[in-house]
Amino acid sequence: MGFLIYFIPLALLSEILGTIGGFGSSMFFVPIAGFFFDFHSVLGITALFHLSSNTAKIALFRKGFDKRIVFTIGIPAVLFVVTGAYFSKFLDGNILEIILAVFLIVISILLIVFKKFSLKPTRFNAISGGVLSGFSAGLFGTGGAIRGLTLTAFNMDKERFIATSAIIDLAIDLSRSIVYFSNGYVHKHDLYLVPILLIVSIIGTFIGKKILSFFTQLQFKYIVLSLILVIGITIIIKQFFFPH
Repeated sequence: MGFLIYFIPLALLSEILGTIGGFGSSMFFVPIAGFFFDFHSVLGITALFHLSSNTAKIALFRKGFDKRIVFTIGIPAVLFVVTGAYFSKFLDGNILEIILAVFLIVISILLIVFKKFSLKPTRFNAISGGVLSGFSAGLFGTGGAIRGLTLTAFNMDKERFIATSAIIDLAIDLSRSIVYFSNGYVHKHDLYLVPILLIVSIIGTFIGKKILSFFTQLQFKYIVLSLILVIGITIIIKQFFFPH
């Protein structure tokens, strides 16, 4: 239980940064939780954390969402998160962590280097983004960067962006939670974390919203991307020098 002294502040930080950056807390929470739990347990805990996290975002960012985009991106995302979650049981947790680290490093570098890169707001790109973000969320716990990149193509304001992303993510988390539970990733001895993470998600989302009211999302974007890069590199170092 002593690890909670470190775990809770880090979980809170991941929620704040996830809200500010628009990528979702799992981008930070999954690699952070990996220092305290095995990877498959992290997937189960992350899904439960995200359920409360996205519910909090929907409540706090309730100025409206784009129903068309929710369905266009959300339906393929839900279908493929189930696929990714199912296949996760066939891969070793350490391998999945390395895949996650490479994914975080590549995504962050691409988004930092190609600053003006953006997708066209087409139906094909929306569906493709839903497929890729859903599959990656199911397989190794996070697909927020892909979903965020897809949503930016539709030029929404910050609050509408976050609300739309949260609704899609909520559907993803409900779906993968069922598969993770059947895979045995959700353990009874970890359920005491649920109320703790619920409080963390509400406080973190609230703080993140307050910060967004003073600064633009763009100002934080590159700080967030730099942190994602550092986290990816840290996971690689942990895997090769401090394996489970």
